[in-house]
Amino acid sequence: MTEAFPTTRLRRLRHHAPLRRLVRGVDLTPDRLILPLFIRDQSEGSRAIASMPGHAQLGYRQLADAARETRRLGISAVILFGIPDHKDATGSAALRDDGVVQNAVRVVKEAVPDMLVVTDVCFCEYTSHGHCGVVEQRRGIKDVDNDQTLPLLGRQAVSHADAGADIVAPSGMMDGMVQAVRSALDGASFAHIPVMSYAAKFASAFYGPFRDAAESTPQFGDRRTYQMDPAGSPGQAVREMEMDLQEGADILMVKPALAYLDILHAARQRFSGVPLAAYNVSGEFSMVKAAARQGWIDERAAVLESLTAMRRAGADLIVTYWAHDVARWLA
Repeated sequence: MTEAFPTTRLRRLRHHAPLRRLVRGVDLTPDRLILPLFIRDQSEGSRAIASMPGHAQLGYRQLADAARETRRLGISAVILFGIPDHKDATGSAALRDDGVVQNAVRVVKEAVPDMLVVTDVCFCEYTSHGHCGVVEQRRGIKDVDNDQTLPLLGRQAVSHADAGADIVAPSGMMDGMVQAVRSALDGASFAHIPVMSYAAKFASAFYGPFRDAAESTPQFGDRRTYQMDPAGSPGQAVREMEMDLQEGADILMVKPALAYLDILHAARQRFSGVPLAAYNVSGEFSMVKAAARQGWIDERAAVLESLTAMRRAGADLIVTYWAHDVARWLA
């Protein structure tokens, strides 16, 4: 043999499947996943979401069934999005004790008492204009009034906690939203309820199917004045996260996931010890589904690879519409 012959052969650790599993540094398990569910304010029935195959807006009976199946598969958490019957300029239906999300929390807790219930705290599903807070017009321009929206977010979070939510997740990218929610929860004797902040949420093209599912498409303009610019530097995202931690966030989220793995990695490097969530969003889901239906991609392989990449980049938790499928594949 010559001196150039490789004495180090990395392929040795790839020779057998059990050996590959043994030396892996990244795991993907059902208890890392959070399943999003869309709820209508009705006792039963479902309405398929055309742009998200396999998902539907659920009535309360179907929600209970979905919660039981989710837990059976080893998934311990869901995040709830409500579609109310009534919408107005301020999203008042979001604040009702008998609102759709509040009722949905009770339904899930009755069906599966040990299910971890996360609630989205925002107003885009509840407002007639589809924006994430109170809209004001100044100098002929309509935009969300940040400071008028903050106390309403606090009231919404308290109503969710009062219904039995385990984690509240403010998602509107309002400045000061975490402090408003944290202060409201603490003042209502819910100091034990964690806040999972959508801390780095970008104004992404990948949200389209979600807006169909949640019936939350803006009726004018867009959300670029409050969601982050996709071309913004990682430093801006880190700054957003730092501010949310200072205001009392317990878990930080990056949304979307796949196009922003660099942001997720930067967060992991900067915030060691802080739980990080990645939202594998509707557009990421739907485009893989569409390609798989055409036979252009292996759905299972692509999904497991994508979610593993999110874990490798630093995500502790992954919100994904594939949660049920992934749990079955891993089993």
